[in-house]
Parts: sequence; structure tokens; C-alpha cells
Amino acid sequence: MQAAPKGIDVSKWQGNVAWAKVKATGVEFAYVKATEGTTYKNPCFTQQYTGSYAVGLIRGSYHFALPDKSSGAAQATFFAENGGGWSADGMTLPGALDIEYNPYGDKKDYGLSQSAMVSWIKDFCDTYQALTGRYPVIYTTTDWWKTYTGNSAAFGSTSPLWIARYASSVGKLPAGWSHHTIWQNLNDASPNPGDSNIFNGNSTALKRLALG
Repeated sequence: MQAAPKGIDVSKWQGNVAWAKVKATGVEFAYVKATEGTTYKNPCFTQQYTGSYAVGLIRGSYHFALPDKSSGAAQATFFAENGGGWSADGMTLPGALDIEYNPYGDKKDYGLSQSAMVSWIKDFCDTYQALTGRYPVIYTTTDWWKTYTGNSAAFGSTSPLWIARYASSVGKLPAGWSHHTIWQNLNDASPNPGDSNIFNGNSTALKRLALG
């Protein structure tokens, strides 16, 4: 049983991943980008998602949110139907909602007010739960969450927190969460592809998260 299991997250930018080599470095889990908005599907998803499973990694998928493009419900449905599902096989993590600064324009808040952003996230989370039986993990930064949701405390009781902070500690968490579940601690998982992540617990707890 490993304390603080290591993980990585990948997207199309990492291409086909040599998962056996990744596992040999001690990595125990992975998140794979599946979708974005309601039109984009990761072209490398099948190799990355099934490949990680094939070597025995616990893995999940994530959706990059575009709240200015369509409703939370529409995007949760698209995600669940295109790689974002969940099953209680002990190898599948609940899907994750990646909600962060808008990379496509000047409006880092996607043009939504704080209350509208909270409503959008709730729409996504509730729809995903209705479709899969699990609430999604929420990936964000404390700064983004404070700035664009008004530091909403509405999700800490249902959605595990995947916090991004490239520093020596996770730092202060967003409101509503007393602890984080996953910490993205580096944007370089070298020698592995993608970003580096650390699970807040041991291997047994990681398996528990997968089992639901």
C-alpha cells in the first residue's frame, strides 16, 4: 500500500502514451481528457484511457468546461456520452469537471457573473450525477474559484476537489472543502508525459474513490 499515490493527467498534446513505462515509474492513477464544450473529443482518448486501464492503472476522464458555449447540463451529457462514464469496477474514477481560466479570449470568467457561474457548475454536477450515479470531481485553482464563483461553498459536500497549485504545498483551499482529494503539483510529470498529481491518501483510499 503506497502513501500519497502518484498520478498524471494527459490530453491530445501527449499523443499515444507508453503506459507500461508510466506504471514502471510508480504511477498509480491517471486522468485523461475526454471532451470540451459539446463539440470536441480528444482524438487520443481511446489509446490513453484504455491503455492506462490495460496496465492496471486506476483512471478517469475529464471534461474541459466552456460555460459561455452551452449549458452545464448539455456539456455534462456530452461528456458522459463520450468517455465520461463511470462504473463500479474499482478501476474507474468519477469524471472530473475542469473549470478554470478561459484560454480562448479576454473574458476569463466566460462572461458569466459569479452567481451564474455557480448555477452553471451546479447544472453540470447534478446532470452528471443523474447520468452516472457519481458527482464529478472538480478541478480548479483557489484563485479562479474565489474570483469567479465568489468562493462558493456549495460543492464541498458532494464533489471531491482536485486542486491545481504549482508550489511546495496545496495552500489555502476554496470554500466548502476541508481537504483536497488530488493535488496537481507540477505541470511537468517528467519522465512521464502530462502533469504531475498526488492523491491525498493511500492506495486503499484511491481504490475507495474509484468504487464509490
